[in-house]
Amino acid sequence: MNESIWMWVGFNVFVLAMLALDLGVFHKKAHVVSLKESFAWTAIWITLALIFNAGIWHFYGPQRALEFFTGYVIEKSLSVDNVFVFALLFSYFAVPQLYQHKVLFWGILGALIMRAVMIIVGAALITHFAWIIYVFGAFLILTGIKMIVKREEEIHPERNPVVRWFKRLMPVTADYRGDKFFVREKGVLSATPLFVVLLLVEISDLIFAVDSIPAIFAVTKDPFIVYTSNVFAILGLRSLYFALAGVMDKFHYLKVGLGVVLTFVGVKMVLAHTAWKIDTLISLGVIVLILTVAVVASLIRPKKASGAKPELKPVGPSLTQTLP
Repeated sequence: MNESIWMWVGFNVFVLAMLALDLGVFHKKAHVVSLKESFAWTAIWITLALIFNAGIWHFYGPQRALEFFTGYVIEKSLSVDNVFVFALLFSYFAVPQLYQHKVLFWGILGALIMRAVMIIVGAALITHFAWIIYVFGAFLILTGIKMIVKREEEIHPERNPVVRWFKRLMPVTADYRGDKFFVREKGVLSATPLFVVLLLVEISDLIFAVDSIPAIFAVTKDPFIVYTSNVFAILGLRSLYFALAGVMDKFHYLKVGLGVVLTFVGVKMVLAHTAWKIDTLISLGVIVLILTVAVVASLIRPKKASGAKPELKPVGPSLTQTLP
């Protein structure tokens, strides 16, 4: 028990130290994240995840290490959808590139807290109600099929009920105030459009977490492996956004691939206690194969330009008409 507690404490101290280093040293001053910097940080986070995976292999054996790596690959691939939504939100609200990193930093910090709670709840449900695993599996299958069938989906941030509720709760300034989330003007505390974008980033991650966390429980029931694989994938999400945001349209079959991955993982979860149980190593191979095929197919058959593509007009810094 003591060893388990120290594992959790030690890992979370490491995460907080890396976040403090990120915000307090490397991004102390707001700046536009270059492509070179984004690829460098992406490589750093992947390397740290692999080093951690090697530590799991050394101390706890190859099976748990394989479970961590498979969970990490699943979460990393599903996070591509987050990147697409982030790009749409930043475009829609015309968020200056100078402030995008700060939004993603605090958005991902909030995501880590939300996912920790969801993982604890999910682990408790599976422990006390074994049948819940079939509910998770069916949910993943339906979600995967939906992703395959409904590839194009418009996003209307101004219709989000949480944002509308927040607008009634607190006044929102008509334009940005630098990188501030809140300002006090004439004695009145107001939120800025940057905080509204942060709120939407948190909501979108919560929605994606509902898919991704059950998917990792299909690989392992160990809460520590589920949590750490999730955290490492999420920590690299900011750099992944700055690296991929400009080329997301080139991988138009990737959403179909992610849908197939979710469907496959759902089937694996449903078959977990049957004679047709799918081995973790086979699962990893299938997932990598699906994603590879999706990427290669996207490059071989580029997306045709279409004049009928739905238009997402950026609203600029003013939210006066956007959020009634």
